[in-house]
Order: sequence, then C-alpha cells, then structure tokens
Amino acid sequence: MYHNPVLLHKSIEGLNIKADGTYVDVTFGGGGHSRLILNSLQNGRLIAFDQDSDAQGNIPEDDRLVLVNQNFRYLKNFLRLHQAIPVDGILADLGVSSHQFDVPERGFSTRFDAPLDMRMNTSQELKASDVLNTYSLESLTQIMGSYGELKNNYRVAKTLVDAREQAPIESTAALVAAVSHCFPPKKRNKYLAMVFQALRIEVNEELEVLKELLTQCLEVLAPGGRLVVISYHSLEDRLVKNFIKTGNFEGKLEKDFYGNPIVDLKAITGRPIIPDAEEIEKNNRARSAKLRIAEKK
Repeated sequence: MYHNPVLLHKSIEGLNIKADGTYVDVTFGGGGHSRLILNSLQNGRLIAFDQDSDAQGNIPEDDRLVLVNQNFRYLKNFLRLHQAIPVDGILADLGVSSHQFDVPERGFSTRFDAPLDMRMNTSQELKASDVLNTYSLESLTQIMGSYGELKNNYRVAKTLVDAREQAPIESTAALVAAVSHCFPPKKRNKYLAMVFQALRIEVNEELEVLKELLTQCLEVLAPGGRLVVISYHSLEDRLVKNFIKTGNFEGKLEKDFYGNPIVDLKAITGRPIIPDAEEIEKNNRARSAKLRIAEKK
C-alpha cells in the first residue's frame, strides 16, 4: 500500500504551478504528488520518474503525464528526449516510500525477517547482503560513520566482519542479531535504523544521486522555476540546504568582484517547513521530514 505523501499540499503549493507549465516529479511512487500537480494543470505537462517497477501500477490515465522508469540521476537526458526543457518546477520526495518499507521482501525494514536486499531498482546487481559480506573492514567502518552517522562505527563494522566469518549475513534478522549488542537496549531501535540507513544509502548511491539531481536541476529549470525537495535525514537536508544557499555542496559562498554572492537559486523558505503534529500522528514517516523550496533566478 502506498500511503499519503508527506507534506503533500505544502510541497505542491511550493511549486507555484502555472496551468500551462511543464513540471517534473522525480519520485513518482504512489503518484500522490503527481495527481495533485495534474489537477492544477490545464494544457501543461508532467514528466515523472521512478526506478522502482512497482510504481508502474499507479499510473493514472492522463495524456499529460509521461512516466520514465529510470533513476532521476538521468533527469536531463530524459527531459531532453521528451523535449521538455526548460521546466517550470521540479519536485523531489527523497528517501524510501512507505510502500517499500512495508513490503517485507524488499529488506528495508527491521520489522520483518527478510533477505537483505534494499535495492530501490530491483534490476541492479548490488544488494545490502553484498555490502555486508564482501566489503572490507575499512569500507564498512566508513559507511557506518558517514552514512549511518554512528559514533561507534568501527565497533559495528568489526562486529559485522567477525559475524560473517561464522556465516554469511543474508537476512535482516541475522543483521539485527549480529549488531544489537553494540547498542544500549533503550535506544537499540534508533541505532539499528541508522545501520539500515547506512546500508541503503550505499546500495543505492543515494547521496551521489542527489548531488547529480541538484546539479542538473539548475540546467533544466526555467528562470522563475521552482525546486521543491523533501528530505528525511540530515545528510540529505544538508546537501539541499547548502546547494540552495551557495550553489555547491560544501556550503562555501563564492562572491563576484563587487562582493555579491554568486548563486543561481533564491531560497523561498528560510527555515525548512516541517509537518505539524496532526500529520505526524497520521504518518509516522513524516516525523523527520523537512521541506525546502527555492526559485531559479
């Protein structure tokens, strides 16, 4: 089941939709955002992206919509293919969909005992089990620290390497059993989620893909076009925030000869928009969501 998208109406408002405009939903999923965009269009058009084949079952019958079954890192190529450059707005709802978390065999959740898969694109080769069973101690340490933001990243990585020498780590239950003792009982679920996050980011190259997307957005957005991004953890949000503010991912502001900032985007939201208590109560996934909106100058 695909749940209601997080910050649905706020994100669509952020696009500032023109009835005859061209828009892109790079994370189609259940189609919730796309349907609302289509409701605001008359003779405009919408290009949507989703690399997950499950999304194909959610396509509404609408001639104004084209769904590209590809990773959004190929944004510019496919917009060029469909003669859709420039565009008036781009929406990205990052992270894993509720549907992906809720399908046990996808291996995204600690709630089910399932194969360690975690691929958003099920046709790619690398799975989470490959990362756990073939990566070096050094690589696993780096992944757990950088992507999981774990302070005891070396201990977790060493525990995984020791565990796989006894038997390959092939299931979510085996992973949980291997590393649970690394964390205090009261915060175990939180830290296990961070381990799963680290693996998922590595398997899907999520941060590199996000950087590629943001860079291409500048190339395809029309002046006055909007960029709307919903992120779910600090690694994503930091990249989005820095890119909007400075045009790069390090957050280093460049200035011209006269001291004026050299930036291509104008932040529409100073602080990120976050869900209210009512939305969080209805959808637990919303609790960590941050929405940022920018406009191309």
